[in-house]
Amino acid sequence: MKYHIISLGCQMNLSDTERVRTVMHQMGFVSTEQESEADILGIIACSVRQKAIDKVYSRIALWNKMKHKKSLLTFVSGCILPADRDKFLQLFDLVFPMSELPELPEMIQQYGIVTPASIFRNAMDELPLPATKAVEQQSVLKPVALAKEPQTGIKLNPAAGIDEFWHVEPTYTSDFEAFIPIQNGCDKFCTFCAVPYTRGREVSRPSVEILDELKQLVDKGFKSITLLGQNVNSYGLDKKGEEIGFPELLRMIGEYGNATQNDFWVYFTSPHPRDMTDEVIEVIAQYPVLAKQVHLPVQSGDDAVLLRMNRKHAMDKYRHIVNTIRTLIPEATLFTDIIVGFTGETEDQFENTRKAMEEFKYNMAYIAQYSVRPGAASSRWADDVPKETKKARYHALTDELMKHSLKYNKSLIGKQLRVLVRGRDRKAGYLSALTEGKLVVRFAADNQNLIGHFVDVKIKSASPLSLEAEQILL
Repeated sequence: MKYHIISLGCQMNLSDTERVRTVMHQMGFVSTEQESEADILGIIACSVRQKAIDKVYSRIALWNKMKHKKSLLTFVSGCILPADRDKFLQLFDLVFPMSELPELPEMIQQYGIVTPASIFRNAMDELPLPATKAVEQQSVLKPVALAKEPQTGIKLNPAAGIDEFWHVEPTYTSDFEAFIPIQNGCDKFCTFCAVPYTRGREVSRPSVEILDELKQLVDKGFKSITLLGQNVNSYGLDKKGEEIGFPELLRMIGEYGNATQNDFWVYFTSPHPRDMTDEVIEVIAQYPVLAKQVHLPVQSGDDAVLLRMNRKHAMDKYRHIVNTIRTLIPEATLFTDIIVGFTGETEDQFENTRKAMEEFKYNMAYIAQYSVRPGAASSRWADDVPKETKKARYHALTDELMKHSLKYNKSLIGKQLRVLVRGRDRKAGYLSALTEGKLVVRFAADNQNLIGHFVDVKIKSASPLSLEAEQILL
């Protein structure tokens, strides 16, 4: 029996998907890339952007049509706003918060869909499931009706039970790149954001578990590890006196990096400017294993817009952080997130954002055109910036990004860099890699065994978002 999962949105959803895969495999299901072959179809959803939610509705419409030809079960989890969840209950067979992932075998069993009995029994014994009534096992799929009412067990607090979820070992999709969730949820309540409503308040994972998982990954040969959280630099603040803070967590990772013979880079995403301290930057500068790349969302370069966004910081604070990074880690690349066309944004306010891009000279910016998310505070306000204006502002910032990115990339021509090879490039006969600063590099090579390993290259040419190099052979 087979399953197929679609993951939408951020790296946290990708990390969650790896744990979903583990549970599916423990039940004896096998992954398939073909939806038509699957007996179970699932989506790890993202309510942060309307486009991602539109993809969910499009997919489930197709899947429900498939039910006329075969018996299958559908589920959705991930970041789901209450309004979306209510609609999904009418469309999917199973709707559950990610914190209830350990209970998925029971949910599937109650629908009459089981794996081969011996595998299923073993999986049920290994997973931390609540006591349940005996359910008659069947060797074939039963037709599954669409859920018409909220199912029992759906918690109002989506973060409840997150500790059990973290205990599910991921099924990694890469042999050299991995994610480690260190925190779940957010307490910032930015007015444009749905995360506090989809993932709940901030909960920090025990640092012992984080360090153990990291050491296991390094021992297995993983080269790139990313610490994940909605607001990573507030790590530990929810457990003051019981847990270390984010700078100390990074320091412990750095000390382990110094002590081990293994070679790897550690990243983190995403920090919030309000909680970004000089100490975090000092620790990154001190330890070689902590990658010299910082993703620091700015969202807007205008103080009045930041106030409406409830970002809880002004541009002076953000500017101090960037200046500290440039001073202590001059080699670091800087990435950001920006929203254009936020409700009420004027031309002058947008111009301040463009000036911020000119000042900070980002290596990469993920620019989004504002879209209303039901449940977020800004959904109560008029979405009064026309789509045409949002699109024009998006293109203006993209042009600004390309200008500064190209200038920086050209400055690397002739330099020797260390890169992590990630796979084949679209250009025939080339491999694709990332620098420590997460800049894309392609170089001519026929040796596929280089994938997943560090190599040295010399930069030969540059474009706005990528570099071309030649491998340095020793």
